[in-house]
Order: sequence, then C-alpha cells, then structure tokens
Amino acid sequence: MKRLGRSGVEVSELSFGAAAIGNLYTEVGEQQAYEAVDAAWQRGIRYFDTAPHYGLGLSERRLGAALRERPRDRYAISTKVGRRLEPSDAGGDDLAHGFAVPATHRRVWDFSEDGVRRTLEASLRRLGLDRVDVVYLHDPDDHAEWAFREGYPALEKLRSEGVVGAIGAGMSQARMLTRFVRDTDVDVVLCAGRYTLLDQEALAELLPAAEARGTSVVIGGAFNSGLLANPKPGATYNYATASPELLHRALRLKSVADRHGTTLRAAALAFCAAHPAVASVLVGARSAAEVVDCAHQFAAPVPAAFWRELRGDGLVPPDAPVPALVEEP
Repeated sequence: MKRLGRSGVEVSELSFGAAAIGNLYTEVGEQQAYEAVDAAWQRGIRYFDTAPHYGLGLSERRLGAALRERPRDRYAISTKVGRRLEPSDAGGDDLAHGFAVPATHRRVWDFSEDGVRRTLEASLRRLGLDRVDVVYLHDPDDHAEWAFREGYPALEKLRSEGVVGAIGAGMSQARMLTRFVRDTDVDVVLCAGRYTLLDQEALAELLPAAEARGTSVVIGGAFNSGLLANPKPGATYNYATASPELLHRALRLKSVADRHGTTLRAAALAFCAAHPAVASVLVGARSAAEVVDCAHQFAAPVPAAFWRELRGDGLVPPDAPVPALVEEP
C-alpha cells in the first residue's frame, strides 16, 4: 500500500478502473461486473476508481453494489467531478460517448462549487456509500481556468471539511496535470496513457514535478487501450486504430519480451510502476478473467536483461526508471 501525497489515503499498487463495467463500448452483465470486482478484491486490489461519466452512472452503481459488503476501512475509492448528469428524455443510446447504455441522462460540464458538490452527492447516492476517499477533477482540458478558479478550490474545501481524504485531477495529458502539481496543493493526479512503454510524455515534467512536490501519480492506460496488451494489425492505441509505426514498435517490444521469457503485458505494467512518483497503476477490466490476468502479470518479475536490451536499442528513454535496475548499484 502507498499513501497519496500527504493525505491519509492509502492505495494498493495495482488498482481497478471501473469504466469497463459501465458498459464501455459493449455491454457487461450485472453478474460479470460483480465477479470482476470480486476477483480484484480476492487478489489484493484495494483501490477502485469510477466516475459519473462511465455509463451515465452505471459504473458507480455497480461498483458500489460490489463493494458495499466489504469492510469500508479496508479499501479506497475515487470518483470524479466536472461532468454533472441531468435527466434526459432524448432517447437512444450513449454510444456516441463510448458507452452501451440508454441515454437516460446528459452530461453537463460544471466545475462550479455548487456543481462539484451536487455531482459528488449524486455519486454517493449511486455508490450507496457515505464517503469516497479521493475526488478528481475529470478531464478539464477545455475548461482549464474554470477548473482552477472554481473547481479546485471547491475540492480544497471538501478536503478541509473532512468530506474527502484526497483531491486531484484526472486527464489524458501531462501538461495541465503538471500545472496542477506545481500551482495547487493536490494530493494526487491520475494520468491516463501518457506514461507507457510507447508514450513517455509524463516523464519530461509531470513525474519529476510530482516527485519534487511529494504529489502522488496514479497511472492509467498502461496498455494504451490495447496495443501493448496484444499488438496485432487492427489493435487500438488510445482508442483509435494504431498506426503502422506504432504497431511496429509494439511488436519489437513484444519480440524482446518473448526472447527474455516474459510478456509485454507484464513489462508494460512494471514500467509504469517503477517510477518513484507513481503510487498505483490503474487497470480497466470487464471480467474476472481479465482481472486475474492483470494481477498475475503485475506480480511477475521482468528480467533485468530485458530492460538492458530495451535501453540498448533505444526502446525506452535512458532516464526512465525500470524496475529490475532501480535497486542495482
């Protein structure tokens, strides 16, 4: 377990991302969703992340139902604010936003203090819990000044009131997260897809800034939405079809992994976890089998020779920490 910044919130080094059980792209049954969360619990995962955005609240309802029977002081849960849900009678589905659910609500961007509090209150009702441990500002890319001017102070108030234990921002970019780390007193930032074996954008400024400030980083998207899990023609990279150049690079990484008796999945997870600023690696899973595989891969040691070859071939930056070499003299 690792502590998030200077807060009292502790998280497991491998964590469960609940977007998939909110019917991300395809439907997931109620029992399958429960079994995925249960498998995570059985394998020692004690940090779970969700958001109203995921399936228009379905992810929160399912995650809350699966965790409600667990001892509340044994796990940490995070949700997000910035997209407030309002009832809608427009009909149809939510696939335009990536979720296979009926469009019963619409998302309204809202980083005001009132919006933040109302969004969190609604999340608690869906979760069926009296508190969450972490709240993130969710994807404020196009609303930066609003988020810094009103959203962040609102979270700061919630933390000072003891409503939440830790606060932060979650985004798929490193630049604005670096601003949050440098200009605010966030405990943690969630960086999705920008610190992987294929994309080290976060290594330039975000991770050094977080380490210097004592701010924790949670890394999501370790597999870049699929390419690093199973590189093949048609595989996705950050939710779009991977370019031939990226596919070629991923296949080179897989070839080195095969040669050293490890897997690309294990290496991808280990790479994310190796940086000292990283508190947890967040993996999305839609089934118990996927959870079991991720937990197995995360626990598997990756040979030092693998990392040496990657560095020698220029496949990882020379200044990126890698696990097997971190403790070597």
